[in-house]
Amino acid sequence: MIPVNRCLPACLAALTLLSAAPGASSATRAAQLDAPDLILYHGTIHTLDADDSTVQAIAVARGRIVARGTDREMLELATPTTRRIDLEGRAATPGLIDSHAHIADAGVGMLYHVSLSDAHTVGEVVARVRAGVAKLEPGQWLQGEGWDEGKLAEHRYVTAADLDAASPRNPVWLLHTTGHYGVANTLALREAHIEPASKDPPAGTIDRDAAGRPSGVLKESAMDAVVNLIPPPTPAQRRAGILASIELMHREGMTGVKDPDIDRATWDAYAELLRQGALAAHVCVLWHAGSTLESARSALAEIVQHPRPPASLGEGRLVSCGAKIYMDGSGGARTGWVYADWNRHFSEVDTGNRGYPAEDPQVYRAMVRLFHHAKVHVGTHAVGDRAIDWVVDSYAQALTEEPISGLRHSIIHANIPTDHALEVMATLQKRYDAGYPELQAPFMWWIGDTYAGNYGPERSPRLVPLRTMVSRGIRFSGGSDNFVTPLPARYGLWASLERETLQGTYGAHPFGTAEAVDVHAALRSYTRWAAPQLFLERQIGSLEVGKDADVAVWESDPYTIPGRDLKNLRCALTVFEGKVVYDAHASAGERR
Repeated sequence: MIPVNRCLPACLAALTLLSAAPGASSATRAAQLDAPDLILYHGTIHTLDADDSTVQAIAVARGRIVARGTDREMLELATPTTRRIDLEGRAATPGLIDSHAHIADAGVGMLYHVSLSDAHTVGEVVARVRAGVAKLEPGQWLQGEGWDEGKLAEHRYVTAADLDAASPRNPVWLLHTTGHYGVANTLALREAHIEPASKDPPAGTIDRDAAGRPSGVLKESAMDAVVNLIPPPTPAQRRAGILASIELMHREGMTGVKDPDIDRATWDAYAELLRQGALAAHVCVLWHAGSTLESARSALAEIVQHPRPPASLGEGRLVSCGAKIYMDGSGGARTGWVYADWNRHFSEVDTGNRGYPAEDPQVYRAMVRLFHHAKVHVGTHAVGDRAIDWVVDSYAQALTEEPISGLRHSIIHANIPTDHALEVMATLQKRYDAGYPELQAPFMWWIGDTYAGNYGPERSPRLVPLRTMVSRGIRFSGGSDNFVTPLPARYGLWASLERETLQGTYGAHPFGTAEAVDVHAALRSYTRWAAPQLFLERQIGSLEVGKDADVAVWESDPYTIPGRDLKNLRCALTVFEGKVVYDAHASAGERR
C-alpha cells in the first residue's frame, strides 16, 4: 500500500471547507493529504461506493485517491505540478474487473493462432486453415480457436474429414470457443494414437461418425492425447500474449482480472512482466489443481511458495489467489453434469446423456478438504445443476468441519443452480464469506444459440439467474471467460440486462428476461462485487479515498443510456494507479 503521510497546509484548509459540502464525506475523512499529482474534474463520476454516490471530481496522489468532491473543491487542491484532466462532462466509473478470464492463453491465441470466432461456414474454417498451413513447414502444428457450430450455417461440428484436404502434411488442432472440445485432422489423430478401436478416456468423449470412426472432435479429457503433443508457447510468447490482453483491457476501461487455471510457466511470465514494470493491471491467478489428489498436492506445493491473499506482489498487481478444480464439463459440449438428459436443437432430447463429473466426486471432495485445511481459496468450475449442488455441498461440508471464514470459495460459471444451491450459497456467504458465484452473462450472447439448443426449453429460463441472486442477497461477480467470449466487459454489462443471443436461432430471447438485472447491479458485478474475489477490495472496486485510482471514463453514461446501448459503450480514458494507460482522443491526434 502506498503511504499517504505528508500533509500540506493548503490541503488541510481545503479539507476544512469540504467538511460542510454534501457528497464529500470521503474527503472529510482523510486525515492527511498529499499534494495531488492528478485531478480528474468536470465529470459525472459514479464511485460505486456503498451509497452508489456520484461526484464531479477526484484528486489522486501517488496512485491513490486522496479526495473527491466538487470541481471547485478538488481544483483548489491543485499545485503548479498537478496534471488536470477535464472529463468534459463524461461519466466515469471504477476500472472494470473481470472475475474469470484466461487472458494469458487468450493473448497467445490472439497473436499466434488462427482466429475462427467470426467464421460463418465450415468452408471459411477450412479456408483459414489452408491459409495458415501455407505459412508453416511440413510437420509443424497449426492451432486455431474460436469456432462454434452454433455460428456456422451448417449447424454441425467441423470434422477431420473437412480439414484433411487443407492440411495433409501438418497436424491441426482447432479448439472450440468453449475450450471444452476441439477438432483434430487425421494426421493429428494418428500422432495421438486415436483409432476406431480407441476407448473414451475417463471424463472424456471421442466423438464418432455414423460408422463408429473418430470424427476428429474430442471432448474434455479426450483432448489431452492431442493437446499434449503440441509444443507450448515460449516464455516470450507468453509475455507478449499477456501484454496484448492487457492492452485490450485498457482500451475497454478494464484494470483487473482473475486468470484461472494457470501453470508455473504462466506465473513466471506474469512475474517477469511485474519485474520489468510492465504489468499494468491487477491480476489474481488460480493454479491448475488437476483431477486427482496427487495433482492437487502438487498444486498446493506451488501455492504455498507465494504470498497468501490479501498479500500480493507489486502492491496488488499480482496475487496468487488459490486453486482451480473442475467438477464437470461444458454446456456447449453437453458434458456438464446435469440431473435430466441434455437437449439437442432446443426441443429434442439427447437421450441418456446427462454429462459426467470431471473426476470421482469423492476425490473432488477430498481435494476441497485439502485446500480448505491449508487455508487456500478454491474456485470450482461447475455448469450443470448436479455439479453445482455437489460443489456447494462440498464447500458446506468442509466449512462445517473446519469453520474458516474469508476464503471465498467460488462456483465458477454456476450456469443453472437449483433452489438448493442458491440457498446454500446465501448461507455460506453470510456465515463464512464463501460460496460466491463467478458468472458469465456473455455466454447467453456469444454462445447463446448453442447453449439454448443444449439446455432446452425447461432449463434455459433459469440460465444465469441474476435477478434471483440479487433478490436472495447472493453476491456474484461478472466475467467473460475469455477466450470463450470476447474480453470487453461492456458485453457482460449489456448481456446482464438484455439476455439476447447472437444469432437468434431459437428466437432472440430463449433464456427470457425475467432474470435480467438493472445496470446498477450489472456494474457492481464488474466492480465492487468482483474486487473481493481477487482479495483486493481494500484497493479496487470503488472510487474512495485511500483506494487505487483505477478509473474508466466513458463516452456515454452507463447509468442513463438505454440498456441495449451498453453493448457499444466506448471507453474514452483509462487510468491505472493514477497513470493514464489509454486515451482514445490522444490516439486520434488530440491531446489532453
